Amino acid sequence: MGIQNTVMKMFNKSLAFGLVGITVTDRYAGVCPIRGSSMAPTFNPSLESFTDDYVFLEKFCLDRYKFSHGDVVIFSNPTNYKERCVKRIVAMEGDYISNVNGATRVPEGHCWVEGDNSAFSSDSRTYGPIPLGLIRGRVTHVIWPPQRMKKVDRRISQDRLAF
Repeated sequence: MGIQNTVMKMFNKSLAFGLVGITVTDRYAGVCPIRGSSMAPTFNPSLESFTDDYVFLEKFCLDRYKFSHGDVVIFSNPTNYKERCVKRIVAMEGDYISNVNGATRVPEGHCWVEGDNSAFSSDSRTYGPIPLGLIRGRVTHVIWPPQRMKKVDRRISQDRLAF
């Protein structure tokens, strides 16, 4: 009877902890690995490194789509919903952005995202403005590896400013 009670208590505590953990990562915050070089040097600056950067992802911004120019966001790829992408917001709804086709106006409910390393980035220059509903959260900090722990700055290169 004693072992059965102990096992049941451990199971109940594990279940409760698991449900709380899932709720927190689904609604409020999480940790995500960043793979690839499209956001170098902000993330994964060295090609020789065998470890990915891990970032803190806050999701409070999703409540009312509170995003700003320069925010780094993780979103579902518009052409493959199972794939997650990380890019920087360059233009918001109503802004005009210059591209190879001239100037594009970002429609309502959308934003224009680009990678910091444009030579290796598939972004809005490829698939156009993305719906805000595809965004899964805003990256605020690099938390791994320890020597790269830092706050992620909101910035936009001067040649990519929306007009």
